[in-house]
Amino acid sequence: MLMFNPSLIWLFGAVAAVLLSLPAAALTLDEALRLAEREAPSLTAQAAQVEAARSLAIPAGELPDPKLLLGLQNVPIEGDNRGRLDGEPMTMQMIGVMQEVPSRAKRTARIEVAEAGVNRATQAQRVERLKVRRETALAWIEALAVEQKLGLFQDLYSENTLLSKAVRARISAGRGPAADSIGPRQEAALLAEQEDQLVQQRVQQRAVLRRWIGPRGDEPLTGQLPSWPVNAQHYQHNLQRHPELALFDPMAAEAQAEIRQAVAEKTPDWSWQLAYQNRDAAFGDMLSVQFSVDLPLFPASRQSPRIAAKQAQLNQLEAERANAEREHAQQLATDLAEYQRLDRALRRSQDSLLPLAEEKVALSLTDYRSGAGDLASVIAARRELIETRLKHIDFAQARALTSARLYFAYEGAEQ
Repeated sequence: MLMFNPSLIWLFGAVAAVLLSLPAAALTLDEALRLAEREAPSLTAQAAQVEAARSLAIPAGELPDPKLLLGLQNVPIEGDNRGRLDGEPMTMQMIGVMQEVPSRAKRTARIEVAEAGVNRATQAQRVERLKVRRETALAWIEALAVEQKLGLFQDLYSENTLLSKAVRARISAGRGPAADSIGPRQEAALLAEQEDQLVQQRVQQRAVLRRWIGPRGDEPLTGQLPSWPVNAQHYQHNLQRHPELALFDPMAAEAQAEIRQAVAEKTPDWSWQLAYQNRDAAFGDMLSVQFSVDLPLFPASRQSPRIAAKQAQLNQLEAERANAEREHAQQLATDLAEYQRLDRALRRSQDSLLPLAEEKVALSLTDYRSGAGDLASVIAARRELIETRLKHIDFAQARALTSARLYFAYEGAEQ
């Protein structure tokens, strides 16, 4: 009969209780970034693209597959021997092999194009990785900001309850009109409406976060809104290191390699052929060797247009790069100005607007309790304080988003 030790049962129960009482795992920004690099389907696609480019580079400089030659030669179709394979001395059954040999210039150009394709795919993978990290950080920041706003409402409801009790006590003491009891309830209803909007935003932001990191995007978040240091001079000096601009380097190298490949089309290819011809035993077998060389006699209508097309594509790429440089320079200037504005606004909110709004509520409430003020002033002051608290989080969120865009465009490119 199987016996259980009561002490062991108690121990297991205690361990299980402790484990169940532990708080659920919380998702930090660093963990979200690690998950995104592991879970994002776009990075899997980019890795496959790099693998495909590397595989294509393997046969780039190889010769074409040889060709097997089979045939009949000099079979008579007239006279007494028509259709016979043993009636004429020149009738032969032929088997051979032929090898085409592209020019060395063409094979070298194909290797260069393939290697440039690998470099371009590798850089595109790096750009996609940075994009995934950036978008994950932005989604995490926006989701955390919503959670911080929702976290205020417990205190807001508690303050509303205290106000409601104070108003009822004042009415009961005959020091205020009965209509004052409506004010706190109206405020509570407005708070509930505002909370519902934030709950909707939470659902939307969590959906964005799940896009980048999968199911763990629904976990509780922990940490503070990040604020990476912003060095305007450093960013302006390193504008060319922006990953999307850096992608133009391998793209231009690939375009130049394709031009060289088009130019190499003017160099002739050649081929050789070795054939064994079997004849009737009365005549003896034969062996043939043959060489052929291409004659690119009309480059103006064949090779030159291809060269011109590749050169035009390179010119287009250079123009797109110049346009992208101006666009990113404009965006950098905009982001830097926005960050400076938000940094000042956040400090102003912390040092001035929040304390003044809290002081206004306190003074309005003191006047109301003493009979020197009305309830409408208290409700208005409380509404200003609520909006100031929420706006303070908005400032912190916007500053974090701007610093994240700058960080992952420049500093984050090195990681």
